[in-house]
Amino acid sequence: MAIELCGVKIDDMTLEGAVENALCDRPSPCFVVTPNAVMLDACRRDATCAALLNRATLSLADGAGVLLAARKQKTPLLCGRVAGIEFGERLLAVASERGLRVFLLGGADGVAERASAHLRVRYPNLCICGSFWGYFQKDGEEDMRVVQMIREARPDILFVCFGFPMQERWIDAHLPLLQGVRVVAGLGGSLDVWAGNVRRAPAVISRMGMEWAWRMLREPKRLKNLPAIV
Repeated sequence: MAIELCGVKIDDMTLEGAVENALCDRPSPCFVVTPNAVMLDACRRDATCAALLNRATLSLADGAGVLLAARKQKTPLLCGRVAGIEFGERLLAVASERGLRVFLLGGADGVAERASAHLRVRYPNLCICGSFWGYFQKDGEEDMRVVQMIREARPDILFVCFGFPMQERWIDAHLPLLQGVRVVAGLGGSLDVWAGNVRRAPAVISRMGMEWAWRMLREPKRLKNLPAIV
């Protein structure tokens, strides 16, 4: 089941359901997006952003603001939210159990490598087959070298962490070149969390749906990005 918010399809499913759906056999990679309220507000103002997200295979509700907006338009998401980083972590756990290969793409210099090291400790059986930073030229020769690096690493799962909408645009443009990959997901700042550069809100705050407030308190500059949709 899915609903529409700000012109964007949102799939109503649990975390476990999302992970199993993402790993289903398909002829093409499963393109996963995790819209939050800020992203949906951008889509409300720019139809090209909405069209981009709607080309994804799975669209997961990331954040309490999305749930609130869905309730306000009387189309509640009955399964609740599926935060992008939690989806990524559950997918990593399953990859560790099933012997799937993972590639991490994004972050500043050294971030993907530190994230890889921390994740290998957390998931001892996890195969991270490659990583690369996010500050490369996103077209031309350098871009093609990165694509070739990913193809040679043969990942089952590729996490692209450039931030919205750059990561979604890159995935959308490169899916035809990534046919051996089962899941390609845009996960924003997840690498910084896994690398230990950024702390997530305590679990009790996340369960209350107040993670956004935690982030605003820690990074006041984000206040200007508070969306209008909620």
